[in-house]
Order: sequence, then structure tokens, then C-alpha cells
Amino acid sequence: MKHFDQQAKEWDNDPKKTERAIIIANEMIDFIQPNKTMNAFEFGCGTGLLSYQLKDSFKTITLADTSEGMIKVLQEKITDENINNFKPRLVDLLEDDSVINRSEFDVIYTLMTLHHILEIDKILEIFNAMLKTGGYLCIADLVQEDGSFHTNVPGFDGHNGFDRAALSAVLSNHGFKVDYNEIPLEIEKEFDKKVRKYPVFLMICKKIN
Repeated sequence: MKHFDQQAKEWDNDPKKTERAIIIANEMIDFIQPNKTMNAFEFGCGTGLLSYQLKDSFKTITLADTSEGMIKVLQEKITDENINNFKPRLVDLLEDDSVINRSEFDVIYTLMTLHHILEIDKILEIFNAMLKTGGYLCIADLVQEDGSFHTNVPGFDGHNGFDRAALSAVLSNHGFKVDYNEIPLEIEKEFDKKVRKYPVFLMICKKIN
């Protein structure tokens, strides 16, 4: 978590991160058609770049992260811009999900966070409990890659992206039906003066049971 704490203050300075958030937000809005009666939850919110693009689409957005540095930057943005429907939470759901009410949310979304989570079954079980029946879970993350994406991240021990068919099967086992499964963007990284492209998928799933 220190990695993200250290990066928090500079996080928003990369325009590509904002571009990424805009693309995913637009895809979500087009598919879900959210409205101001709906409550949303962002898992692994960082500084809130994705939720910022969705702030006018939901009644409330609860933004959760385990990085104190990220939440601090987010809280400063909320204060500076007087955003009154954001609810930031410094919490690790895998350690303590009691802070979240059951069946509270219409939409849960996460961007480039799931590959950091080793216990996929556990977090999907928690998401299912948090969502209303018929609610949506939106996962934007890396398509399975060769492990090079995190070359410069010390101590990374997460997933090297996801096989989308395998993830769909796991989601199905946890009461979700995948309604949307596309690749809306790629992330470019340069290694040894060579540019590598890493596709990012967006899955939108409905809680059916």
C-alpha cells in the first residue's frame, strides 16, 4: 500500500489516467443509464478519477480505498470543489465489510483494482451482498498479460490481468450475469524504448441472485 501512498499526490498529473476514467465512465453511462435515485460504490477509488466523471449520474457515491494517501487527496478535492454527494471511506473490505450495509447499492464499479486482489471469490461474495438484486457490477481491468505490466512495481503479487472467459465463469458462480464484455481502451507502457500495449476490458454484470 506504500506504493500508492507515495504516488497519491502526483496521481492526477498523468492525463492518461483521466482519459481512461472518461472512457470507462462513458461506457458505463451508455449501458446502465444511471439516474439521481441510484447509489453507487467505487472499490479501489484512488483519488476518485472515475467517480469524478460519474458524480452527476448518481444520488450518492461511496468511494473506498485502503490507501490513506489516496483518500487524503480525494478529501481535499471534495472540499476544494464542494462535491456533496461523495462519501470517502478508508477501508479494506476484505478485512472489514461490516461498515457497508447489505443491499445498499445499485451499482458497484472498479477500475484497475481487481488485479491487486488475491481473494477474488471473497470480494465477489462481498460485492453480491452489497448490491441490490438487479444492480450492476462493473469491472474494468487488464486482459491477461505476461506479467510485464507491473515490471516497475516493487513487490507486486497480484494477478497478471484476467482471462475474460474464466472471470465470467467465476462471476456466474457468485450470482452475476455478464451483460456487457468489451475492450474499450489500451494502456501503453514503454520498456527498453519499445511501446507495449495492454488491453483493458469492461465487464458489466447484473446481480441475478
